[in-house]
Amino acid sequence: MIKKVLIANRGEIAVRIARACTEMGIRSAAVYADADRYSLHVKKADESYSLGPDTVAGYLNAHRLVNLAVATGCDALHPGYGFLAENAELAEICARRGVRFIGPDAGVIRKMGDKTEARATMRAANVPVTPGSDGNVEGLDEALVVAERLGYPVMLKATSGGGGRGIRRCDSAEDLRRSYDRVISEASKAFGSAEVFLEKYVTNPRHIEVQVLADHHGNVIHLFERDCSIQRRHQKLIEIAPSPQLNDAQRSHIGELAVRAAQAVGYRNAGTVEFLMDADDNFYFMEMNTRLQVEHPVTEAITGVDIVQEQIRIASGVKLRYRQEQIERRGYAIEFRINAEDPKNDFLPSFGRITRYFAPGGPGVRTDGAIYTGYEIPPYYDSMCAKLIIWALDWDAVLDRSARALRDIGVFGVKTTIPYQLEIIKSAEFQSGKFDTGFVEAHPELTEYSVRRSDHHAAAAIAAAIAANMGL
Repeated sequence: MIKKVLIANRGEIAVRIARACTEMGIRSAAVYADADRYSLHVKKADESYSLGPDTVAGYLNAHRLVNLAVATGCDALHPGYGFLAENAELAEICARRGVRFIGPDAGVIRKMGDKTEARATMRAANVPVTPGSDGNVEGLDEALVVAERLGYPVMLKATSGGGGRGIRRCDSAEDLRRSYDRVISEASKAFGSAEVFLEKYVTNPRHIEVQVLADHHGNVIHLFERDCSIQRRHQKLIEIAPSPQLNDAQRSHIGELAVRAAQAVGYRNAGTVEFLMDADDNFYFMEMNTRLQVEHPVTEAITGVDIVQEQIRIASGVKLRYRQEQIERRGYAIEFRINAEDPKNDFLPSFGRITRYFAPGGPGVRTDGAIYTGYEIPPYYDSMCAKLIIWALDWDAVLDRSARALRDIGVFGVKTTIPYQLEIIKSAEFQSGKFDTGFVEAHPELTEYSVRRSDHHAAAAIAAAIAANMGL
């Protein structure tokens, strides 16, 4: 079994990994840029090491991270999500230096990171993909020909893209002409590759993804699906497990497709197979994320499986301790990404000092975060500052509990998405469990909320009074 893990990340996911290591009796080592010196993950790990003043470069230096792992006696490295989590070079360097990479091998990362190769692999494995170009398009002229054949609207996508970047919907040839150079530029800067391809745009799709686990002994299972349809500009805001939009037959079918996809590439460790579901309930493979997902806690909530611990066990060479028939789902779970953004001001980032923070509690409530009262949210990273995960036995109960928990949580000093998410779950469309990826754009009125004193202002006043009485 792995003895010590270098956590090559920051923020809430680094805290999450450190906690898993502690429960398993494994030592953890954190890394941090100067801007993260007072971050919670530095305090939660057993050891911590500075990456220097560069805010991002240290987290993106694969050689330095692996050298640090070796120098500090770490026999494994966990990349978390973001940064180098899906970087094949990092996995290769780990393998050369004798450090176990807690994720799939470099060849699989590279294959699934190339969207056109991934699509070809899925076609060969009989996993349906959206209609699109046979491979990368060589230039604008070819893109226009392919788009005409597919029929507008189409999606222009970066071949090495991810995280909602390097992607544009094009409703006409003129749209495609305007977007082509922009996507090429964005792809080159963000992913180091100018290659793009085209897909037919699926109108009003639902975004359904399946969590898989695969060991080094040929065992592959799925942990059911998550519904990620509530998103803004391809960035997820709310995730649900299982999807309230699927029946049991559809759930079984998409789980089998995900397992088939993982087997087709010889996948090892935890991964997520993402699908689009069209208006006729057809599933289309979109991509495979070869890492831990931000939204993994909702799957943990309904299955009882600790996915991070399973990642570590798999990387240690241990067989999966679950068979597919042993995985049972119970109830519903919803994750709210608490972002430091102002929904009333086009979701402008709202970085700064958190003057007061308190997490909600009670049955079925979990908070994953890296913030605390007095913490300064740095402006150099993603705006997500916490995740609120709610579980209950049925759909109506999880909605009621979510509303209560969103009113209970307090993040003051910065603007957050909390009031906006409360408006979303109160909407009739969301409560019906029937929504698609166009939900946010179709309901701009939900950003016109007014924060009621009975919600956050009263809670802040009470907390301030308590602090005054205690002499804090």
